[in-house]
Formats: sequence, structure tokens, C-alpha cells
Amino acid sequence: MARFTPSDDLQGAEFVDVSLRGSRFVGADLSGVVMRGVEVGGLEVDAPWLFDGDRPLTVNGVDVRPFVDAELDRRFPGRSERRAADPVALRHAWAALERAWAHLLERAAALPGGTVDVSVDGEWTVAQTLRHLVLATDLWLGQAVLGLEQPFHPLGLRDTPREGDATTLALQAVSTVAFDEVLEARASRVALVRDVLATATPELLAETRANPHDDSFPETVLSCLHTILEEEWEHLRYVVRDLDAIEAGRRSPTT
Repeated sequence: MARFTPSDDLQGAEFVDVSLRGSRFVGADLSGVVMRGVEVGGLEVDAPWLFDGDRPLTVNGVDVRPFVDAELDRRFPGRSERRAADPVALRHAWAALERAWAHLLERAAALPGGTVDVSVDGEWTVAQTLRHLVLATDLWLGQAVLGLEQPFHPLGLRDTPREGDATTLALQAVSTVAFDEVLEARASRVALVRDVLATATPELLAETRANPHDDSFPETVLSCLHTILEEEWEHLRYVVRDLDAIEAGRRSPTT
């Protein structure tokens, strides 16, 4: 099987009368790709940034993004509130998110022991996902909004570089952690967001902060909170997807 890595430049390549059946694209840039006369039965696309910007995803001349967005809102009650703009609406949005995660963790707890440490197709486990969300809160709230001197919990998990990626991790946490410890860390960060929102004012939301990834780009407190909400809903969707796969008997051999 052919394998292409970041060292292979396929920009502008043309594939004519070839079979890509069963191919897998991970972390690939497919923006601007044009497909004509293609067979797409069983095609699965997962694009976290589908709704960023104004470039459409067109299928047979129809931009399908609004339909995908509406369907995700239907499947995940409360998701539609992730862009709430005032303190009261933000508190309501966060409460809805907390309920969604509580229900999902109840579902995970009812599955066979060890499920929270099962990886599907090399994706993060439930435990790793929660650890990543701890980091996301620390980054966008603890560091960016609150300016804490030591915002990072030691269990926070950053993205793992893909093969050939020279990224240096600023935080390298141990790979295996008791799930009770993960839940404790996660609960502390959920409570932190809740506490900040409890006293948030329109004036606070309008204040500017430095983007934690690049301090030359200003953010508002509101945009930082929106980033947290986006992260939360996207990763909740991933966990639902992977628990569905586990329950259906489809999982990677790696735990």
C-alpha cells in the first residue's frame, strides 16, 4: 500500500481513472480539491474546521455545511448555544454542555471496564480526551483570560505530533493515569469555567487578551470562551463517535 507523508508534495496533483477505494486521509489539507464523476458510497469525512471561514463544501452543486450544522445541533442539544454572546446566555450554554458531558460519562461508565482507555483507529481515548480538555481550559481561561502564573495541570495532554512532525511538546504528560484522577482534574476545570461565568459582565467579555498561541493576535475574553465551547462540543462529538464504534465492535487493537 502506498503511503504519503509530509515530505511528499501532492499539491495540484491530478488523479484520473485511479482507485482510491479504502484510502485514509489523516490531517491532510484537502481545501480546494475538485472531484468530478467520483464514486463516494461509504465516504466518511470528519472536518473539525468545516464551519470556519466562508469556503463552502459543495456536493453536486449544494453547499452542505448548513445541513451538517443543523443536524449536529439536533443531535447535540445545547450545541447551538456555543456562540452565545452575553453573560446570561453563556451561563446557559455552559450548563447545557455540562449536562451533555454528564450523560456521556454515564454512558461510558456503563460500558465494560477499561472502555475509557480504549483507542478507536488511533484516536484519543475518553480519558485522553478529558485530559486534553483540561489543557484547553488551562490555555484559554487560566493563561489567556485569568493570567494565572501557573495555569497548567500536570495531567493536561497536548496533541501528539504525527510522524515526521518536529513539533516539540511544551507539556509531556505520562500516558497512563488513573481515571479517577482524570475526572478530578476535569471537574476542577469545569468548575473554574462555571465560576468565571457566574460573575462575568459584558465589560469583562469585551476586554482584550493575548492569543495563547501567538500573542501578536489579540482576542477578547468572549472569543476565548467561544474557543473553549467549540473545543468542548467537538471533542464530545468525537467521544460519541468512538463509543458508538466500540459498542458496534469496531475498535483499534491499541489501548
